[in-house]
Amino acid sequence: MDNQHLLELALKSGAEAAEVYRSKSLSRPVFFEANRLKQLESLASEGVALRVWKNNQPGLAVAYGDGSAAELVQRAIAVSQLNAPETIDLTHPNNCIYPNLGELVPVEKLLEMAKEAIALVREIYPEVLCTAQWECEEETTHLSNTTGLDISYTDTTLGCFMAVEWIRGDDFLSVADGQTQRHTLNPRKLAQQILQRLDWANLNAEPIRGKVPVLITGKAADLLWDTVQLALSGKQVAQKSSPWSDLLGEQVTRRNLTISQQPNTGPYSCPFDDEGIPTQMLFLITEGKLEEFYTDKKTAQSLGKATTGNGFRPDLSSYPSPGLVNLLIDPGTQTLSELIKELDEGIVIDQVLGGAGSISGDFSVNIDLGYRVRRGEVIGRVKDTMVAGNVYQALKNLGTLGGDAEWNGATYSPSLIIQNLSIIG
Repeated sequence: MDNQHLLELALKSGAEAAEVYRSKSLSRPVFFEANRLKQLESLASEGVALRVWKNNQPGLAVAYGDGSAAELVQRAIAVSQLNAPETIDLTHPNNCIYPNLGELVPVEKLLEMAKEAIALVREIYPEVLCTAQWECEEETTHLSNTTGLDISYTDTTLGCFMAVEWIRGDDFLSVADGQTQRHTLNPRKLAQQILQRLDWANLNAEPIRGKVPVLITGKAADLLWDTVQLALSGKQVAQKSSPWSDLLGEQVTRRNLTISQQPNTGPYSCPFDDEGIPTQMLFLITEGKLEEFYTDKKTAQSLGKATTGNGFRPDLSSYPSPGLVNLLIDPGTQTLSELIKELDEGIVIDQVLGGAGSISGDFSVNIDLGYRVRRGEVIGRVKDTMVAGNVYQALKNLGTLGGDAEWNGATYSPSLIIQNLSIIG
């Protein structure tokens, strides 16, 4: 059941308008466990979401794999009878042709890179156990509607993740890191990052307590950015639940922070949102000043503005809602080692258990992997320690940003220093 056939059936069944969103993916993961190859897989999936309007009442139905087009249309129309009427707002055709992004990498190459990373770590620490997953995923998005819109693109992304377990008597240590890239992965760099953490963890240090400077590495910085993304959502603004709802144009963080959305950059670049609107570069916070909120069509209408092209489906069975593409935090210039030298007494946080992720910004989480710093040097790993604070207050106490920004999922973040956070033993 192709997109056009579904649209024709929907119109013949009495719908005034219809939209088809199709997602198709193919992944080739390579799994290693306890330093050895465990399995190779090829995972394929395809799903289609049909949205119809009959008597201006919206209905949504979803099918996976092969199925009956007529049955999908009937289910969507049946659901529409349960909903209140709404204004139909479909995206009209444009003349854009969107190129495919990324390139497929053979499984043999993934195997080679995974083996190299594991070998480099075990050359220095032969007693550790490595678990790894390396994969190449190809995903095609195809959106069509009854106004004549028919757009698609294919996105190929490479990703790897490696976790190292080190057991020393009663002491258990787990160090994990990964990469997400468009064209290639760097197993040597991944191994070096893990080796650095293992070196720092050779000794255990007494945890520091009280309010101290905290260095948060890029891979742990989601502790901050998950809340920031919520606060910048037009949906939260429309509901008056974002602390920044009425602060557009105001200073909300230290002046050394600039945050943007750049949809044509990085491994998750995306030419259009799930409503068919072209994505665009957005400067959300510039030198600490709040510049913009991101919206989908419905949210933008409630705020009396145009959509920013950020309407994305959390899954096929959901309607589009505001979501970001490629959150970029402008990096500084200093290396991680130089940031550490700025700390007289402090903590490096590299992995946490849990996160903030709530609009209030309050957090109190366990430090899964952290290190104590004394006079600019890491003196050992800290255990049984928590960090607590508030994201919005932390960003007002933001110190130096590093020049070591890397992709952590769809967020590009450097390491950074927060001048005062509460460390609890």
